[in-house]
Amino acid sequence: MNQTQTVNEEKLMDLFQNVFSQISGSVGLMMAYLGDQTGLYRKIEAIGPCSVEELAKDSDMDERYLREWLSSNAAHGYVTYDAEVNKFYLTPEQAVIFCREGEPQCLQGLIQGVIGQMATQDVALDVFKTGRGRPWSEHHSCCFCGTDRFFRPAYVSHLVEEWIPSITGLEDKLKSGGKVADIGCGLGSTTILMAETYPNSHIYGYDFHEPSIEEAQERAKEKGLTNITFEVRDSKDIHDSDFDAACIFDALHDMGDPIGVAKGIKDILKDNGSFMLVEPFAEDNLKDNLTPSSAMMYGFSTLVCVPTSRSQEVALCLGAQAGPKKLTEVLNEAGFEKVRISATTTSNLVFEAMK
Repeated sequence: MNQTQTVNEEKLMDLFQNVFSQISGSVGLMMAYLGDQTGLYRKIEAIGPCSVEELAKDSDMDERYLREWLSSNAAHGYVTYDAEVNKFYLTPEQAVIFCREGEPQCLQGLIQGVIGQMATQDVALDVFKTGRGRPWSEHHSCCFCGTDRFFRPAYVSHLVEEWIPSITGLEDKLKSGGKVADIGCGLGSTTILMAETYPNSHIYGYDFHEPSIEEAQERAKEKGLTNITFEVRDSKDIHDSDFDAACIFDALHDMGDPIGVAKGIKDILKDNGSFMLVEPFAEDNLKDNLTPSSAMMYGFSTLVCVPTSRSQEVALCLGAQAGPKKLTEVLNEAGFEKVRISATTTSNLVFEAMK
């Protein structure tokens, strides 16, 4: 478009309102982050309808700041304001979104992930301008915590009840006593969930990020789990073998050499072993991915996933919206001849790959 073309005022205003609402929403995310990290949403839910003065006294926080924060939240619809009594409260729905940790619809983990990118915007800009890679370790700590908090509820809701039963023979192996590698396990949510659910099995969690493994080990220790082992390992440097199954949850697309990783997994599996790959839901073509959910995933892919892959050898840069066709090609090239989608949710694709 050149400057001589006529601007359609109606389309301009539609776009203006759309972008303006997103800018307003970005400020709202910061308000939501403050409420999460200070425990204010949980406090409001616990005490019920309250005035600014009552909340300030109960939370031991500054009354003037709280007045602005509550007003912004009310305008965003994050809390409810009762003008007749001049009090604020959370509806059950607002509580689920902002303070019910573990609920599938709680969005604080995702919000934390966004805040982590804002906190390191100078690094993100440098990476984007130069095209260099950005190692996982170069991200703000909110990236690690937010990623875990965002994905964990889906794993709790679907992993044991749906995804594991969808993989041929896997549930029976885990119940009787199997050996499973959870590769790219991060803070260990999936590893711990499987260890808790299948006490006869031993679950090994591997990740190249040492601080994440240290946190995972601490979490497993707190739960008293003895059938779990965490190790700092690159995904292609796993020394053990004879696994009944291997899993990667929402992490293959972050890896520099996903084909090499999948080949390595094939080598460490028993002859009848299975590889369960869970990846973000996407269609194969961009035209079918032009949705709010995909817009978010492409954004995180720009900031996190592709730079993380680029920082590693091969740097295939699959991206967070690779789609089933490309992911199947990766698994086939790695030597898995039998590949199928065994389960889907609105946010994930689950693949079964057999030797």
